[in-house]
Amino acid sequence: MVETTGGGPGDGAAEVLDRPLPDGVRRRVVQIVSDGFGGLTVAELPAQLRQYARFAPNRRAKFAGNAMAAALETDTLFRQRIGEKLREAQAELAGALDAGSPPPAADPLDVAAAAYVLRPTGWVKLVAAAGEEAQRADAERADEESRAELERLREELGAARDLTRTETERLRTELESAKKEAESLHRKLRAALSDVKRGEAALRKVHAEIDAVRTEEHAQVSAAESEARRLKGRLVEVEAALEASRRAAREGRSVEDMRVRLLLDTVLDAAQGLRRELALPPVSVRPAETVDAVEPGRMTPKDIAARALSENDPAILDQLLALPQAHLVVDGYNVTKTGYPQMPLEKQRLRLLGQLSQLAAQTGAEVTCVFDGAELAAPVLLAPPRGVRVLFSKAGVTADELIRQLVRAEPPGRPVIVVSTDREVADGIAKAGARPVASVVLLKRFSRG
Repeated sequence: MVETTGGGPGDGAAEVLDRPLPDGVRRRVVQIVSDGFGGLTVAELPAQLRQYARFAPNRRAKFAGNAMAAALETDTLFRQRIGEKLREAQAELAGALDAGSPPPAADPLDVAAAAYVLRPTGWVKLVAAAGEEAQRADAERADEESRAELERLREELGAARDLTRTETERLRTELESAKKEAESLHRKLRAALSDVKRGEAALRKVHAEIDAVRTEEHAQVSAAESEARRLKGRLVEVEAALEASRRAAREGRSVEDMRVRLLLDTVLDAAQGLRRELALPPVSVRPAETVDAVEPGRMTPKDIAARALSENDPAILDQLLALPQAHLVVDGYNVTKTGYPQMPLEKQRLRLLGQLSQLAAQTGAEVTCVFDGAELAAPVLLAPPRGVRVLFSKAGVTADELIRQLVRAEPPGRPVIVVSTDREVADGIAKAGARPVASVVLLKRFSRG
C-alpha cells in the first residue's frame, strides 16, 4: 500500500512505507550507508553520526547501525548525499531504478535497499516485494531445513530402533544366562544347606563329648583337691616337727657360741693387758721399707703451687667430671649467647646439645641442659641427643630458678657442676653445695675436642 504526501503523483519522495523495513533490506541499507559514510566530510554528517566518522566500515555498521538507519529516515539531506555516493558506486543499478525497470538478475534485497535510499517512483512496492521475497525465501529455507531435520530424525529413529532391537536381544541372552546361573546357585545353596545341617549335627555331638569330658575333669579336680588338702595337712605336720628340731639345734648352738665368745673376749682382754704391761710402742717400720731401692725426690711447696690451674682452664672441668657420680648442669642460653650469639636460637640449641652429647660420651658424667621456656608460645619439638637430659622452664619460672631446683634435688655430697656466667646463679648454687664453672670454660673444652 502506498500513501502520498506533498508533491505530485510521480514523485517517489512523497511515497511512505506503511510497514517496518524488512530485516534483510535494513541490513543492506545500513551497509550502503556505512560504505558511503567514509566519502562524506564531518560537516556533511548529522550530529549524532560524527562520533563514528573514524570507524572502519564493518565496525561502523556494527556499532552505529541503528543511528545510521534513523538518520537516513529522518534527515533528507543526509539521505540524498548517501544516494549520490550510491549512484557513483552502482551507476547501472541506480539508472535502472530511475527508469523504473530494475535488473531481473539483481538480488531483490539489493534492489530494495537501493530503492529505499534513492527513492525513485514506486520504491515502496520494490521494498514490499523484496520483503515478501525474503520471507518466501526464509520460508523455503526453513522448509528445507525442516525436511532435512525430519529426515535426520527418521534416520536416528531407525538407528535407535536397530540399537533397541540389538540391545533387547543382548538383554534376553543375558537374562537366559542369569536364569541358568541362578539355577546353578540354587543347587549349590541346597548342597550348602545340607552341609550346614551335617555340620550342626557334628557340632552337637562334639558339644556332648565336651560336656562328658568336663564332667570327668570336674570329678578328677575334686579328687585332686581332696588329695591336696590331705597333703597340705601332712606338710603342716612335717613343718612343725622340722621347726621343733631346728629350735632344739639353735638352743644347743647358742650355748656353744656363748662359750666361744667368752673365750675370745678373755683372750683379747689378756692381749690388751699384756701390751699395756710391756708398754710396747706402735710398729713404725714396714717390711717394704727394708728393701734397698732409690726413692723419688720430694716436691717443694713451690712445685705444688706451679701445678695450680687457672679458673678458666678447661682441665678444671675435666677434673670435676672425673669425680664419681658427677652431674653437669648447663645454663643453655647463657652458654650459646656467650659462644655464638649471632645464630638463631634453634641452631644455638642444636649445636650446644650436639657438643654436650660428645662430652657425655667422653666423660660418662650425667649431663642436664636447661633452657628458658617462659617466652615460648608452644613446647619446642626436638629429639634430645644420647646422654643429655633437656629441660625447659615452665611459664612463670626462669631457667635460673630451675637450675637451683635441680641442685637442691641432689643429695648432699654428690659432685654437681653448674656451667653459667650468671653471678646470681653461681652464688646461689655455691651455697647449695654445687661447683660453679664459667661458660667460657665449657666452650674452651668444646674447642679442644
